[in-house]
Amino acid sequence: MEVEGKIIVKLPLASGVSKAGNNWSKQEYVLETQEAYPKKIHFSFFGDRANQYPLEVGEQVRLSFDIDSHEYNGRWFTSINGWKAEKIDANAAQQPMQQPAPMAGVPGTVPPPPVDFSPAAGDNDDLPF
Repeated sequence: MEVEGKIIVKLPLASGVSKAGNNWSKQEYVLETQEAYPKKIHFSFFGDRANQYPLEVGEQVRLSFDIDSHEYNGRWFTSINGWKAEKIDANAAQQPMQQPAPMAGVPGTVPPPPVDFSPAAGDNDDLPF
């Protein structure tokens, strides 16, 4: 899944050692979508990705993520795990869209050449109309 928005919170890096003796780290963020009704999305990068995608507050990003839910003691917990983040150039997003081609009959435009729909000499089709 993907979502675009602005990073509004960067939480402190969490790290530790698992019971198996492996080092782990987790970087958490909050992203706010840029919609009519903005949504705030808490997500995290785990392991190597915590350092692979260093994001800062105020950056516009496109986040690719997975949603995972698990049960613990009869309660359900859902987490959003980022697996890729692409920074979006804010200037490119604000550039105007390309203008459509001029339309015929509109002042200041050149009309297209006329199209000849008459049958060619010797053209014999068997269409009923």
